[in-house]
Amino acid sequence: MRRTSARLADGREIIYFDQDCADVRDAVDRRPLSPTMSASELRWDPLLGEYVAIASHRQDRTYLPPADECPLCPSRDGRLTEIPSSDYDVVVFENRFPAFTERAPGGRGRCEVVCFTSDHDRSFRELTSERVRTVVDVWADRTEELSRLDGVRWVYPFENRGAEVRVTLGHPHGQIYAYPYVTPRTKNLLASIASYGPSLMGDILEFEAKSERVLVTGEHFTVFVPFAARWPIEVHMLPHRHVPDLAAANAGERAEIAVLYRRVLRALDRLYDTPTPYIAAWHQAPVHLGRDTVRLHLELTSPRRAADRLKYLAGSESAMGAWIGDVRPEDAADRIRRAIQMQPIESV
Repeated sequence: MRRTSARLADGREIIYFDQDCADVRDAVDRRPLSPTMSASELRWDPLLGEYVAIASHRQDRTYLPPADECPLCPSRDGRLTEIPSSDYDVVVFENRFPAFTERAPGGRGRCEVVCFTSDHDRSFRELTSERVRTVVDVWADRTEELSRLDGVRWVYPFENRGAEVRVTLGHPHGQIYAYPYVTPRTKNLLASIASYGPSLMGDILEFEAKSERVLVTGEHFTVFVPFAARWPIEVHMLPHRHVPDLAAANAGERAEIAVLYRRVLRALDRLYDTPTPYIAAWHQAPVHLGRDTVRLHLELTSPRRAADRLKYLAGSESAMGAWIGDVRPEDAADRIRRAIQMQPIESV
């Protein structure tokens, strides 16, 4: 994989990751852009003990443009976009409307966009296995580099797919947030480990591996629907050894992530006649905390509870954080497992 870093017209970094090392990335961003300005700030909520990021400039971000105006497609035929090159494999660039930035006085961080392919009409599940492996390596690369930034405390790669989960751009892409604090969900995980003991995540894997909710067991990972699933569709993937983040995963583990993750996405789109919306969240150990106890894991969730129904957070979930599951996890696991078994087996 070849890595080429450049700058956009407003000073933001763009990085090309190419499978074909012969590709040369020397296109110049010719848009008349002013330097990026960010008004983001962190405010502390003393009632809940949590930070809230205020980023009013995000009100102006691009919202559901037509395909011929997509800012994530390559620059072609005189139309200039966020990617100056006329084609690309995988591209990462600093978000033009970031919630966190290295330049913000009230909380340093960084937000990046990850474009998985130059093909606007593809989805992640349709990528080749080689391209998915490139994306996994890109996530690892960015995790390692962003973790070194001054002030960054937690790195979060994720993908939102579908208008039902409020995606604002249809092009196949994900994001990476480098937070200047440890997020509430991770703080709760750290507290659970402190209460239970350092073997918590390993013991959860052992418990789930014996259940009827297992979807796939690989050499390095087990994929399952968790015992206390909150969402109608919820899939977790845990490594068999302790791996704190994607940067620490070895070559064999990254290769298996690429195969298993794509198998899960393809299975989800077999559940109904239309594509399944989802949020794919890669949970990693914080940069400076829990490196020996917090294990890398994927949590993929979808609000779709039937062909024509979504789960909306009601008063119990939204106001109290007290979840009520609509689908029995064992039933969800059975449907997803059957969809996975309909696919041909890919070797790692």
